[in-house]
Amino acid sequence: MSLFSTLANFLGYTDLVDILGTSVLIYYVLLLIRGTRAVQILTGVLVLVGLLGLANLLRLYLLGTILQWLVVGAAVSLPIVFQPELRRALEQIGRGGLLHIGEESGEWTRPEDQAVLTLARAAFLLSRNRLGGLIVLEQQSGLKEFVESGTVLEAQLSAELLLALFMPRSPLHDGAVIVRENIVEAAGCFLPLAEQSLAERRVGTRHRAALGLTEQTDAVVIVVSEESGAISIAREGKLTRPVEEEARLVKMLLAVTRPPRERRRFAGNDVVTQLRARLAPRRDKGQVRADHPKELRT
Repeated sequence: MSLFSTLANFLGYTDLVDILGTSVLIYYVLLLIRGTRAVQILTGVLVLVGLLGLANLLRLYLLGTILQWLVVGAAVSLPIVFQPELRRALEQIGRGGLLHIGEESGEWTRPEDQAVLTLARAAFLLSRNRLGGLIVLEQQSGLKEFVESGTVLEAQLSAELLLALFMPRSPLHDGAVIVRENIVEAAGCFLPLAEQSLAERRVGTRHRAALGLTEQTDAVVIVVSEESGAISIAREGKLTRPVEEEARLVKMLLAVTRPPRERRRFAGNDVVTQLRARLAPRRDKGQVRADHPKELRT
């Protein structure tokens, strides 16, 4: 009890809150960089700091000076190296998930769900005709900069339109098509290429572009290989195995575009989400239906 009483004399409530807040921050930073190349980079920086401490302890002045300059250079370059992770963290904060208020609401009913059937049908039409395709499903991260890099369409989504856009003689077939809800926003869009190493897997430019966009945003990308006709889904910088059945593709798209159940309960009560909903451009009721089609209800 003497140890606890001694700690109680030195630690107040503010100190405990400070320690708890710092622990939570470190935990979420580790969750953010888990599975990325930032882990290896951070490990290398920590090794340099450890060597610097050892050099100072042993009074190795020359080695300590060199390591000190290396650590300072690494600290300056960290924001540049961790730019994708920092962007992802800020986007997650901006997308909500914090500051829930009010009572729980019911299940989400979204216009994107009814577009999934059309997208899956279009993907398999492209696959059967050996036509390459790159279809981006916009989620909560805005893709305005990528929309502006292509040709703005603002057209109603249909399988026939997507098939026409990716025809070899179409002037827009080389770029990506960006879909928001059930509207084709733009075609022929340029996407950033993947930053991660793809040496272990031989993938084409379409797959690298899909991975590059999903590394930076929460978008979901459907990739159709022109050579093999294989259909894959890119999300969070990862690529799935080829999908061979249309029904399975529908289920996978619904799974990756719907939020987890525990987040759906608070969907309408998130302060950040409500603010984004007020700032988002509204579409006419005739353009977008807000109800689930019967065949997609679960």
